[in-house]
Amino acid sequence: MNQNKKILPFSEVTRFHGHVCPGTAIGYRAGEIAIKKLSSSRAVDEEFLAIVENDSCSVDAIQVVTGCTFGKGNLIFKDYGKNVYTFINRTSGDVLRLSLSKSIDEIDPEFSNLRKKAFSQKSSAQDKVNFEKRKDELSQKILDMDAAELFKIENIDLEIPEEARIFASVKCSKCGEFVAEHRARVENGQFSCIPCFSEYSRN
Repeated sequence: MNQNKKILPFSEVTRFHGHVCPGTAIGYRAGEIAIKKLSSSRAVDEEFLAIVENDSCSVDAIQVVTGCTFGKGNLIFKDYGKNVYTFINRTSGDVLRLSLSKSIDEIDPEFSNLRKKAFSQKSSAQDKVNFEKRKDELSQKILDMDAAELFKIENIDLEIPEEARIFASVKCSKCGEFVAEHRARVENGQFSCIPCFSEYSRN
């Protein structure tokens, strides 16, 4: 087997993210399932693409597992607040959409109560210990769940986004800082960055 097709261990996600949590477990499973079902390798360039619909801990895991990153241009963020993850193998043209089938409360009905108790002003040291233990247990439960139980998994038709382009930079006429040309605004025939243009619009 190509070394690149091996799924990185969950410990690599924890090392990158900083701690174990249900969110990283969800993202890890999403990335793992996508790589296996799309017969892909971890992305070196833009041959594999992820579209995520939230900015939770899960996205850190997806970056580690799939190699999809903002810097490479193969991680696209849609601010919908949904546990939905779409993966594209550019070589084959196959597209896989994963949507979380169960909420955290459905997977572990007591988890939210333990979290509230642990972070309340009246929490004890033992409350925090109990929460951390339950958090680790829930994360492991997610890692062990059957893929079809955790996600609704669909092969879908989707117009594949074009590969990332490199844009020229222009200087903002107000603050003098450089901004990517496609993000600049034009005001009185001069370029403005978004913060300066927004400030102008409020005045």
